[in-house]
Amino acid sequence: MIIVYGTIETSADSISALTDAITALEQATRAEEGCIDYTFSVALSDPECVRISEKWESMDALKAHMAMPHMAEFQQAMGAHPPRAVDIKFYQAEEISLS
Repeated sequence: MIIVYGTIETSADSISALTDAITALEQATRAEEGCIDYTFSVALSDPECVRISEKWESMDALKAHMAMPHMAEFQQAMGAHPPRAVDIKFYQAEEISLS
């Protein structure tokens, strides 16, 4: 499984302006083959921080996602509201059980 975790530092106004683009991206991405989870959220303790959490079945699924038209549309929307900082990390993970 591939885990993607990221943060976007931006303004509350930019987050508000990007809400429709984020919603469209989430809905389209969740329908993609290989997507287990795809969620953007605003940190409760920092309304200028968007957290990104993704789970993918494989690196191939993630690569296919990056080439999707809805990703390009989101990138264009982000370009109109540039963030102060973006930090995204990719991890290969294996699910374990604690029981």
